[in-house]
Amino acid sequence: MSDTPTYKNILVTKLDNPKGLKVGQIQLNRPDVLNALNIELMGELVSTLESFDKDTEVGCIIITGSAKAFAAGADIKEMATQSAIDMHIRDQFSVWDKIRKIKKPIIAATSGFVLGGGCELTMACDMIVAAESTKFGQPEIKLGIIPGAGGTQRLTRAIGKARAMEMILTGRMYTAREMFEAGLVTRLADDEVFLEEAQALAKEIASMPQMALQMAKDSILKSFDTTVEGGLEYERKAFYLLFASDDMKEGMSAFVEKRKPEWKHK
Repeated sequence: MSDTPTYKNILVTKLDNPKGLKVGQIQLNRPDVLNALNIELMGELVSTLESFDKDTEVGCIIITGSAKAFAAGADIKEMATQSAIDMHIRDQFSVWDKIRKIKKPIIAATSGFVLGGGCELTMACDMIVAAESTKFGQPEIKLGIIPGAGGTQRLTRAIGKARAMEMILTGRMYTAREMFEAGLVTRLADDEVFLEEAQALAKEIASMPQMALQMAKDSILKSFDTTVEGGLEYERKAFYLLFASDDMKEGMSAFVEKRKPEWKHK
C-alpha cells in the first residue's frame, strides 16, 4: 500500500499487485449513519475516482463499505425539508454522471445493507462482488418518492422489467443470492472473504493491458446507449484502433513466441 490523501467521509488506499498495476480502493466511512450518501461524501468519492482514473499506477478500482452496510441510501436529512425548486437548483445527482465517465473498471464490494442510493451506486460500478449477507433494495417508494440516481434505468437493464418493477414498486429487500440469480451480482462470497474476493478480481483485471481494458469497458457500456448495429460499428472501430497500441504488438508477439507478455499500458 502507498500513502494517499485523507478525507472526512471515505478511506482511500492503493493496494500493491504483484501481477500488474495497483488497485485503488475507496471505503465509504460514515458508520454512524450506515454510510448514507450525503453530498459531501459523493464529492469526495467522485474526486477520488477521477484521481485514480488519471493515476498511471492504478489499473482497477474498488468501492466498498463496512460489514454492516455498503450504503443504506441517500442522506434523507439533507432532502426532507427541500422543495422541488430547491432540489432542481441543487441538482445533487449531477455529480453521479461523472462516475459513468471513469475509464478504468470499478468493482463494488458489498456487505450488509445496499439500499436506495447505495444500490444505485453499485449499479454505477461495472461489477458487484457481494457477501452472502448483502441485502439489496430500492425502498424510495416507502418515502413517497422514486429512485433518482439511475435506479429505474440501470436496474431494469440489469434484471429486466418485471423484476425491476417488483423491486421498486414494493420497496422490499432482496438477498445477494436472489440478485446473483437475477443477474445483478457478478460473484457471491462468504461474509469473511468478500473483500478479498473483490481484491483478487481487481488485481486480475489490473494485470491486463490498460488500453484494451478501457476500450472494452467503453464498448460494453455503449451497448446500452445504441442499437446492436450502432454498437457493432463502435466495437469494430475500437478493435481497429487498438492495432495502434504498443500492447497489441507485444501481446501478439508474445503469443507467437510462446512467452508471457510484458505490458507497457500504451
